Amino acid sequence: MEEMRRPKRGRPPKPREVDYADFMEEDDDAAGLAPPHTKRKRAASAAAAASLEDQPLIDIIKHNGRLISHAVKKLVEDYESNKNSVIFQILAMLFEACGAKHEIYPDYLHESDVDDIVLSLVDLARKGLVEDNYSTKQKDLKHFKENLVIFWDSLVLECQNGPLFDDTLFQKIKDYVIALSCTPPRVYRQVASLVGLQLVTSFISVAKILSGQRETTQRQLNAEKKKQSDGPLVESLNNRLALTHENITYLEDLMRKIFSGLFMHRYRDVDPEIRMSCIKSLGIWVVSYPSLFLQDIYLKYLGWTLNDKNAGVRRTSILALQSLYEVDDNIPSLGLFTERFYSRMIQLADDIDVSVAVSAIGLIKQLLRHQLLSDDDLGPLYDLLIDEPPMIRRAIGELVYDHLIAQNIKTSQPGARDGENEPSEVHIGRMLQILREFSEDPVLSSYVIDDIWDDMKAMRDWRCMISVLLDENPGIELTDMDGTNLVRMLHASAKKAVGERIIPAMDNRKLYYNKGQKETLENSKREITSAFLTRYPHLLRKYMSDKAKISPLVDMMVLLKLEMYSFKRQETHFKAAIDLITDAFFKHGEKDALRSCIKAITFCCTECQADLKDYAENKLKNLEDELVLKVKTAIKEVEAGDDEYSLLVNLKRLYELQLSKPVKNDSLFEDMYRILSHLRDMDNEVAWCLHVIDGENPSETSIDELLSKQSSLFDQLYYYLVVLPTYQKEGRSTTVLSCRVCIITVEMWCLFKKSKYSSTRLESLGYLPQVDMVQKFWKLCEQQLNISDETEDEDANEEYIEDTNRDAVMIAAAKLVLADTIPKDYLGPEIVSHYASHGASTTEIIKHLITSLKKNADFDMGALFYEALRRLYERYMTQVNDGENQTLISKSYSECQDLAIRLARSYVGAARTKNKSEILKIIQDGVSFAFADLPNQLSFLEAALLPFVSKLASADIPDILADVEKRTRDANMNEDQSVWRPYFTFVEHLREKHAKNEVLQEEEEKPVKRRGRPRKVRDVPNVSDVRGKKLFKDDGNNSSDEDSISASDHHGHGEDEDSDDDANQPLINTIRSSAAKLRSLKVSQQGTSSRKGAAGPSGSNS
Repeated sequence: MEEMRRPKRGRPPKPREVDYADFMEEDDDAAGLAPPHTKRKRAASAAAAASLEDQPLIDIIKHNGRLISHAVKKLVEDYESNKNSVIFQILAMLFEACGAKHEIYPDYLHESDVDDIVLSLVDLARKGLVEDNYSTKQKDLKHFKENLVIFWDSLVLECQNGPLFDDTLFQKIKDYVIALSCTPPRVYRQVASLVGLQLVTSFISVAKILSGQRETTQRQLNAEKKKQSDGPLVESLNNRLALTHENITYLEDLMRKIFSGLFMHRYRDVDPEIRMSCIKSLGIWVVSYPSLFLQDIYLKYLGWTLNDKNAGVRRTSILALQSLYEVDDNIPSLGLFTERFYSRMIQLADDIDVSVAVSAIGLIKQLLRHQLLSDDDLGPLYDLLIDEPPMIRRAIGELVYDHLIAQNIKTSQPGARDGENEPSEVHIGRMLQILREFSEDPVLSSYVIDDIWDDMKAMRDWRCMISVLLDENPGIELTDMDGTNLVRMLHASAKKAVGERIIPAMDNRKLYYNKGQKETLENSKREITSAFLTRYPHLLRKYMSDKAKISPLVDMMVLLKLEMYSFKRQETHFKAAIDLITDAFFKHGEKDALRSCIKAITFCCTECQADLKDYAENKLKNLEDELVLKVKTAIKEVEAGDDEYSLLVNLKRLYELQLSKPVKNDSLFEDMYRILSHLRDMDNEVAWCLHVIDGENPSETSIDELLSKQSSLFDQLYYYLVVLPTYQKEGRSTTVLSCRVCIITVEMWCLFKKSKYSSTRLESLGYLPQVDMVQKFWKLCEQQLNISDETEDEDANEEYIEDTNRDAVMIAAAKLVLADTIPKDYLGPEIVSHYASHGASTTEIIKHLITSLKKNADFDMGALFYEALRRLYERYMTQVNDGENQTLISKSYSECQDLAIRLARSYVGAARTKNKSEILKIIQDGVSFAFADLPNQLSFLEAALLPFVSKLASADIPDILADVEKRTRDANMNEDQSVWRPYFTFVEHLREKHAKNEVLQEEEEKPVKRRGRPRKVRDVPNVSDVRGKKLFKDDGNNSSDEDSISASDHHGHGEDEDSDDDANQPLINTIRSSAAKLRSLKVSQQGTSSRKGAAGPSGSNS
């Protein structure tokens, strides 16, 4: 009955010692989880044992990494009883990991030489009996490399107490790994290199353990010898010490052999991944086992690969060196290496690959920390502060902050930052010293500030910077230049703090912030506002008259949280700031200062609330009224014969105000028209007043008044269209005024376009300019286009020069054509005729115009192209007839040829077939033009029509040839051979084209014969066969000692050798001087002045 009694529920049986043993033998795969119950562990162990019996070793590595530790333990256990079998299993797994489908048996393996076995494996690859486990994309093999590394590491660690030192197992493994790493098949080298490098890493782990044991044994021996000189314990310790030392020496010998047999060949393999793995492993070895590897005979490989062709290898070498220099104890041994390779490390800061350059800058920081570089060596690096890639600038900014501002590079402790505890005034003073080098260009200063901002907390100490500007800090004495730089730094830093960009973005994408980031930005805005609440008026008042400082100071208003003025009861200071900004508007006449003042007051009108908003709006209204009054007063003064300066400055202010809000004042318009009519010899800046017209939305009651203004405005514009070309011929500078007149004329023609108002009650406002005015307009435009890039006018207004260049004129003219404001027959061909005459930017504008016109299916592109070619050729003939300089004539002829080539390129592919009638029409019209005045215009055939001959349809060529020959039937072609040369060239091209087409037609009639070898009827090989053959073809020969680092990076499978070069496009430009770095951001200055003349309006409202 007791046997049938059920056991008590809930009480587990008492664990046995066997269960504890099972638990200790479990692998570590379930690390971090609660230990399973004993029965489950026994079941898991049994299942693992069963799995090991059923699975080959290679399958465990491929698909079942959890069983690797079990498999390794079983191999070590079986090694004692059956060495040959275990060695065969391990080597067979190595061959299969390489992908070889071998049929090698244990007896053959043990009887054969290593070279014979490896040659048979290479022969398998030659036959295609190889699969690529290393580089495969199969999901079930994604852990293959990781599991392979774990297996060899586990095997070494598991054998450290026995088989590792029996001079059999790992000697055999070493021989095969080295032999396979030197074979032609890339997959063999990849797997063998991975295994060999990991073996050295694992040997180092065991050697470090043994080194610790040796030190412990040595201490015990020394202590025991103090007690007694000899005895059994001393003898035992001596034997243990000798054995440990012998094992360490044995391991180091294995490492040296693998290094010389594998690493010294594979670090310059044609496969960059193999080279990267070699250098990465060497970096690990030197750091983890410096007693052996921290020597120049090993370090030199890290230095040599700094010149590797592949960016990944260079970066791996830099990262390995970074890990070396992080350890202070390594520095004395790195002295000779640093002296040999430091110049290359500095050069890599300007590497074509951004990631390499950033890593190199980090390495340079470490060299500075250990005082291994002089300040003279860093000179070229500072130019990278204004380089294009943000990552480069950010890395250099961090270096500059650490080395020059915080000055904490030279500390002895890694990561210590002595400069962090210094007061903000000290860091600000050092930053100002740096900015002195860039003070001439605010853009460059912005780049430097942006680079250093993240690291320099003093740039966010708003109160400190304000106190320095107000001379409240006796520790810093500001020069005028330092004061300007500090104001710029204050404004730029505040913009960064509230989330705005201070330098142009490379992608122009809008910035987006998450909730946490937005809260941080709001807190920064509150901090800035709190610092400025009471001090802002003091800053404005102190620097009111300084034109360099007032603009960024006024711009600070739009960065403040204005509602805090009400919360903190500081309305008085807000009103004082608004009053001072208004005073600054009337005190300055520069574009930046005026725009800043208007922007600040407008911002206050929209962002303030209640009384403060009313105050700002009233201030803006009073500013407008006062400005209008000043303009009227200035006009009267000029009419009375006084100086024009007051009118000039106030017109500029009115123009800037008009950009933000419409200024409506009819009497002001009448005054400006009157002074333009009577004093046309005024300086060209008076042209700015033409922008004050507000005719966007006229009401019915004001149509007549608007018509009067329209007529008056066109009177003035047409006057300048007539007289300005004559002024330029006389040598009088009118660049800015001419450009502005062209742009305003286009804007007004488009604004009052006749079709825009047709069939509406505002139809009378529609305006269509007459052809003669369009021609005068284009004549003025052409004069602007022909002004050379180097032309600079001392009288030019530098503020607005960027708005008045040839691109703006060309864009305006193209706008007329695209908007159908005027007929395209005249202006379209004139614009296209300048396609190849005025540089890349103008060419791009005309290219977009042509592309847009092509979208209109009803537009005759062939007629446009022909007319453009004809008009450009006529300009060339005019130069020839006028006896111009031969250089100019040659240039004009080249422009004709270039235009023809560019236009002919429009007809490629399907467009050639679709538009063959257009091509034929261009040729026919061109031939007619060329023969219209024999033989004077025959050069048109060669200059303009030759590129279109290749685009002709084959059926059209005989007709063209017949027409050309008919036209020359009665001509005397022997009179002047040089004049008829273009004709002969044209006919020859037509006949060649015709002959080629006939040959092609004959070939098309013949049956097409397949190129290459004839197809063989054969069975389709399996996937593994094909894969194996491709793998073997990736390298035609062994990559051994003869392969240099700089050798081409061959990527297998028939890829082009230059594929690597195409992929690695330069990302960093060559270092340039700071002064010229961003010169391209400035538009070349052009000058202007105008003189009087006479003309009359021309146009119609009918």
